[in-house]
Amino acid sequence: QVQLVESGGGLVQPGGSLRLSCAASGFTLDYYAIGWFRQAPGKEREGVSCISSSDGSTYYADSVKGRFTISRDNAKNTVYLQMNSLKPEDTAVYYCATGEPLCVGPYDYWGQGTQVTVSS
Repeated sequence: QVQLVESGGGLVQPGGSLRLSCAASGFTLDYYAIGWFRQAPGKEREGVSCISSSDGSTYYADSVKGRFTISRDNAKNTVYLQMNSLKPEDTAVYYCATGEPLCVGPYDYWGQGTQVTVSS
């Protein structure tokens, strides 16, 4: 059974950092792209970042470029999202998802989400 579990969210002050984890089970993460998405209250879900399986290519939304870094540890079957210089507008529920080897998707499997709140 394919399962994704996010962790690492929490409350952080503006300018702070968090590292989100997406632990995969039921499949070998090596062969799949993992995307991070977020949804803030009253807003549509948006793509944040993705790492492909084929060559490890990474992609970032313009709003997080230079601040967020996605990486994968295939030995631990886990993908990370390092978030630095956090802003209040980064506040959202963050989800990881997978389904295909490339970041274009579709994304068939989703985690339950982890809350990130950036506030002073």
